[in-house]
Amino acid sequence: MIEAKDHAALAPSAWIVRFAHLVPVHAHVLDLAAGHGRHARLFASRGARVLAVDRDAAELATLTGVQGIETTVADLETGVWPFRDARFDAIVVANYLHRPLFPHLLAALADDGVLLYETFAAGNERFGRPSNPDFLLRAGELLDVVRGRLTVVAFEQGEVGAERPAVVQRLAAVGPKRPWPPAIGVGDSFLAR
Repeated sequence: MIEAKDHAALAPSAWIVRFAHLVPVHAHVLDLAAGHGRHARLFASRGARVLAVDRDAAELATLTGVQGIETTVADLETGVWPFRDARFDAIVVANYLHRPLFPHLLAALADDGVLLYETFAAGNERFGRPSNPDFLLRAGELLDVVRGRLTVVAFEQGEVGAERPAVVQRLAAVGPKRPWPPAIGVGDSFLAR
């Protein structure tokens, strides 16, 4: 059971929430390195069928019984990619980086699918962990990964100074068969100004 003190750990990323509307209501979503499932819960609450994957069975166990969420315990850094024949309408990755997975993620994304990615980037070593370059994106790296494969809806990189300062990189991108232009924000009032 999740304790009240753990509620903040369950709050979905503001970046993922901002672009959640790009994911269709009944989508099949892969939440990679899902942990306690903060994003799996978000998308399941919106009607999606979510596959939450993590190597930590105890963390995934907190999702037992949550409607719309299936869990798979898998160490994605060893062995064979477990979803070779699967296609997902959306793939969500937050605070996780294992570069050898990039080709698998792109291959598993439907042609009109959505990739929402947010993780730490070079420069974060000033603030603590992660500090190993293997776990920090290089400047513009997510753009390089999707170039020629997906259309970028939004991208950010830089220092964030919330409760825990960090250097991050964030991407929202859609597959080539996605109708263009996508809505960039529910409730945007830019044109109303």
